[in-house]
Amino acid sequence: MPPNQQQRQKCWDSRDRFFACLEQNDENAAKCQSLRQEFEGCCSNTWVKYFIRKREYDKYKAKLETEGFKPYEGKKT
Repeated sequence: MPPNQQQRQKCWDSRDRFFACLEQNDENAAKCQSLRQEFEGCCSNTWVKYFIRKREYDKYKAKLETEGFKPYEGKKT
C-alpha cells in the first residue's frame, strides 16, 4: 500500500533535515547519523536510495555547470 499524504510529508521533511545537516557539516555523515536514521525510518528503502542518488546527481550536475567538464588525464600508454 503506498504511503498516504502525511507519511510522504514526514519522509520529505526528514530527508530535507538530513540533507541540510550534510550541507552544514561539509558532507560529514557522522555528524548527521541520527537524522539519517530518522530519514531511513520515515521513508521506504527505494525512496531513500532514489533521494540519495538524485542528490548526488544534482551535485555532480551543478559541479559540471560551474567547473565544466575535465577529461581524465591518467597514464597514457
